[in-house]
Amino acid sequence: MVRANLTLEDLTDDDSEVDLGSIQTASAFDTGRSRSSLSLSFDLPPSSPAISLKSAFGSPSSPELIKVLRPNALSRSQTLPRVPQTEVKPRRGRSDIEGLVVADDVLEKIRRWILGIAIVDFDIDSGPVVNGIFPPLFLLPEESENIAFLSFPDSLQFDQGSQNHSFRIREHQLSISSEKRPPPIDGYIYGFSHFSQRRDPASKRGYEQRSLVFLTHLPYPALFTSLCSIFGPLFSAHGLPMLETACHNIATWSDPTPGATVELGFLGSVLQVEVPHSADEQQLTECNPKSHILASSSPFLPPPVLLFEASLSHLWSIWECLVLCEPILIFGPSPSQTSQAIWWLRDLLRPIPTAGDIRPYFTIHDRDHSALVNKLPPKSGLLLGVTNPFFERSCLHWPHVLSLGRRIPPNTATKSAMSNVTPGPSPGWKTKVHKRYISKDHALLKQLESACRGTEQERMSVSWALRRHFYSRSNELLIPLTRYLNTLIPTPSEVAGHQHNSRLGPLRLKPFNTSAFFASLKIHGSTLPFRSTSKRKDFYERWLKTPSFGLWLAQQEQIVQGVLKQSLDTTA
Repeated sequence: MVRANLTLEDLTDDDSEVDLGSIQTASAFDTGRSRSSLSLSFDLPPSSPAISLKSAFGSPSSPELIKVLRPNALSRSQTLPRVPQTEVKPRRGRSDIEGLVVADDVLEKIRRWILGIAIVDFDIDSGPVVNGIFPPLFLLPEESENIAFLSFPDSLQFDQGSQNHSFRIREHQLSISSEKRPPPIDGYIYGFSHFSQRRDPASKRGYEQRSLVFLTHLPYPALFTSLCSIFGPLFSAHGLPMLETACHNIATWSDPTPGATVELGFLGSVLQVEVPHSADEQQLTECNPKSHILASSSPFLPPPVLLFEASLSHLWSIWECLVLCEPILIFGPSPSQTSQAIWWLRDLLRPIPTAGDIRPYFTIHDRDHSALVNKLPPKSGLLLGVTNPFFERSCLHWPHVLSLGRRIPPNTATKSAMSNVTPGPSPGWKTKVHKRYISKDHALLKQLESACRGTEQERMSVSWALRRHFYSRSNELLIPLTRYLNTLIPTPSEVAGHQHNSRLGPLRLKPFNTSAFFASLKIHGSTLPFRSTSKRKDFYERWLKTPSFGLWLAQQEQIVQGVLKQSLDTTA
């Protein structure tokens, strides 16, 4: 089969395209809301002012990571062919997790934040295996296998060291007691893994490979990545007592109350954590990411701008594809980079809800592999983070591919840089179908490009600026819609008439009328800088057909209906 040409969107504001096929690449890491008050109108939160900087560069994986060159070939030494399991049995030899006891009241408190912490070891015969979970958690064999494979990288970039990454698996609906397994929240289990490899002469392979995985219902990547960074090294040094202590620390935490800022003590550290009001809130508090954690944000270390260095001029197209629920395949050299990038892309979309499936790290062993990766068009809104070059071949028909890192033009590439090229597509943004609708912010683009050549403090600063910029653009996209929705709210006279007629149903928004909305858009326009009025109309026409718009509209109807009900109850 002849491979379809993937093209890179224009570097300027015209519609020309540039072929990326011949561009040589290297890894980017070669060196080492305020809450809106509920009222009978839709008010958008203001953008945050400038945010403070972080001076030191550190990785959520391990700042002391010893790296070696990644081979230019497919390597799946950590994910051997799947071995069928009939049951989930603890298999630890050096320490007995089953011997740990947790009281019912303590278990209930732990489960407010996590389902459990899994220990996954590499077995020479079976591959990665879940050897135990504390507190005990009931898992189906296929769930246990999924967690085991996703907790390990597809291939390694270091001889000895560690890295953090995250994943998301579909949760099965089970008829069991909440003590064995809390009920689902959004239908997924989130895993935050600390993978480590160190030399071990006693092992047949010469190495000990292990992952420690926080399993939770809470999609809080910044928080749990921080916990992984603390817990992983301490467990490696002190063993099982750290597992028990960590869980008992979590039992002392206050509830994860939406909108609260809490201090959480964890293994000698005190974390100040800001919990979001909702899943779609953009957390914009000015902070140092080491001292103040915005729970639902992407990890800020290393500075996220580095992940997109080869695609900086195309971030506006990428944002549009996110809004329009376009599926995107995200390639990276490691699961730590793909997971950080996907959580970052999710963050750029807020406060617009995401209606598609997101997988920060995905492998060929995932139980959903055949459902998500096949010959059919990819599902709407799917974000898939992968490191295995297999996906480049099996996803040739995908419309958009984002490969992380930085690219080096052929005339400047050195032998050393070329030796760091990793398997998979060249870093950059490649699209078959998308033509940009909005104008770029060229001043911001220059800042981004300059910061990538500057200090770590500058990279962190522009990462914050980039986040605020797209938060502002997401809000600007919603302004014409909220303006029109205000005309659909029942008038005071309609509310008064409803109070005197008990036979009427509950008050609600009038039906959304597409023609009426576009008439309003034509009159009032949009503050979003579209490249033309025709592109503005085309963009909104497409967005009104997405599942994301349907979800957003349902949320607004629920808010208005709640306020109207409260108003009626007050005047009754």
